[in-house]
Amino acid sequence: MKLPTDLIKMYKEIHGWVGIISGLALFIAFFAGALTMFEDHIQRWASPPSALAAPPPLEKTPELVAKVLAAHPEAKEGYTVHLVTDSARPARVSWDVRPGEDDHAPPVTYYASLAPEGSLQVETKGPSPVAQFIDVLHQQVGLPFEHEVAMPIMGAIAMLYFVAIVSGLVVLLPSLVSDLFAMRLGKNVKRMWLDAHNLLGIFSLPFHIIMALTALVFAFHDQFYGAQGLAFGGAERERPAAVAQGEAPPMLTPVQMVERLRQQAPDFTPMVLDISERRDGSRNVRVGGLSERHAVRGPTMGYGAIDPVTGELTGKDYMPGHQDGWSAAVTSFFTLHFGAFGGEPIRWSYFLLGLAGAFIFYTGNLLWIESRRKRERKAGAVEQTRATRVLGALTVGVPTGTIAGIAITLAAAKPLGAGATEGLHSMIFYTVFLAFVAWAMVRGAARSGYELAFAAAIAMVAVPLSSLAFMSRHPVSIIGVDAIALLLCGGLFMAGRAAQKRAAATPRDSVWFSSRAVAEGYPA
Repeated sequence: MKLPTDLIKMYKEIHGWVGIISGLALFIAFFAGALTMFEDHIQRWASPPSALAAPPPLEKTPELVAKVLAAHPEAKEGYTVHLVTDSARPARVSWDVRPGEDDHAPPVTYYASLAPEGSLQVETKGPSPVAQFIDVLHQQVGLPFEHEVAMPIMGAIAMLYFVAIVSGLVVLLPSLVSDLFAMRLGKNVKRMWLDAHNLLGIFSLPFHIIMALTALVFAFHDQFYGAQGLAFGGAERERPAAVAQGEAPPMLTPVQMVERLRQQAPDFTPMVLDISERRDGSRNVRVGGLSERHAVRGPTMGYGAIDPVTGELTGKDYMPGHQDGWSAAVTSFFTLHFGAFGGEPIRWSYFLLGLAGAFIFYTGNLLWIESRRKRERKAGAVEQTRATRVLGALTVGVPTGTIAGIAITLAAAKPLGAGATEGLHSMIFYTVFLAFVAWAMVRGAARSGYELAFAAAIAMVAVPLSSLAFMSRHPVSIIGVDAIALLLCGGLFMAGRAAQKRAAATPRDSVWFSSRAVAEGYPA
C-alpha cells in the first residue's frame, strides 16, 4: 500500500511526539495493569492469617449480625455478608466506618466473627491493601494525586495513546506485508528495537485499541453519565416505598436470599451480600457474584439488587446474564478492559499483553532517542543535548523504578503484616521509584541503564525471599506470585547484561555510551 511520503513523515512525527509524551506514564499503567490481572491472587498471597475464629456457618449469620448491630450500631448503615470466605475475605461479616468528618480519609474496615462459645469477636486488621494500591497505580498511570485530579489527566494520556496507535498504524502500512514478520538481529540495535516494536504493536493492535477506548470511558465516566442524564431526563429508577410507621417486615436470612436467588438466576454464583439502610428506613440488598457464561461489569464481580423481604430480583442492570441491551453494551467496555471473561486463558493473555505493552512503550522511547541523536549528528552537534540526556535518563529511571518500587512494596506486605496501610505502601513505592529516577538523572542513561536493571532484578528477588523469611507466621498459599517474580528477575538480569554490552559497543557520541562499561572489560 502506497501513501504520499509527506503524509508518512507527518504521521511519523505525530507518532513520535505523542508516544514520547505519554509513553512513560503508559509504561507504569501497563506494568501495574498486567499485575492486576492477578489482583485477587496477590491479595491472598500478601494477606496475613486472621486472628479471628473461623467464619461461622452461613446459617448462624443472623445471630452474628444481631450481635454486631447491638455492639456497633454504626454498622446498620451498611455491612457486607461474605458468602465465600478466604484469606482475602477473612470474616463472615464486615463493615466500613469513615473516621472523623474528612470525606477523603480512608475508611476503617471492621471484621466480625463468633468465638467458639458464641461471643462476638471484632478486629480491624484485614487483608493486605498492597493489591489495591497496585490497582490504583494502574488506574492513575502512576500519578500520586487525588483520584478526581488524576483521572482527567489519565484521560488525556489515553487520548494521546489512541492518536499514537492510529499514527503508528499509518506509518507502518506501506511496509506492513514485507516487514510483518521481520526480526533483524545483528549489530544494528536500532533496527532490532524497531522490528520488535512493530511486531508487538501489530499483533497486539486490537488489545491496545480496546485499552485506549475503555480507558477514555473510565476517565470521563462521570461526565458521560451526566450527559446521558441531561439528554434522557436522568429519571431515577423506582425505589421501594418508604416503610410505614410501625415494625418493619422481617428480612430474609442470607440462606433464604441465596435460595431465592438460585431459583431466579441459577447460572449466577453469589459471593457477597451488601446490606444497607436507606434514609427512609427501608433496607437495600445488593448481591455480588459471578456467572461462568456471561461477562461481569467489575474486575471480579457483577451485581444485582434483591428485595430483602421477598428475595425478588429488583435490579438487573449490572447483573451478568440478566441485563438489557444498553446495560450489556456498557458492561462490555468494563469487561474488555478487565479481561473479566474467558477464565484463566484470557487472564494470562491479558497479563502477557500488558507486559508486552509496557515493552512497546519502552522501545518507543529508545527509538525516539536514537532518531533524535541521528538528527543532532546531521546538524553538527558533537555532544548530546541536555534534553536528550534527560529523556534518556527518564527512559531508564521510570521503568526500572516502577518495577523495583512495586517489587519492594509487595515484598514489604508480609513483614508489615496487619499493620500495613495503602498509604504506607504508597510511601514505599514512591521512595524507591524516585530514588531510581534520581540515580538515573545523576549517573546518566548509559551507566544507570545496566545498574538499575540489576537493582530491579535484586528488588524482584525480595518477593520470594519475603515468603521464605516469614513462612512461619505467614504460610505460602499462592506460589505463583513468587514464581513470576523470579521469572521477571531473570529477565531483568538479562536486560542488564545486554545494556552493559550496549554501553561499551555503541558509538561514543550516543546517549547510551559509557566509558565505565569499556573499563569493566566489555569490547568497545
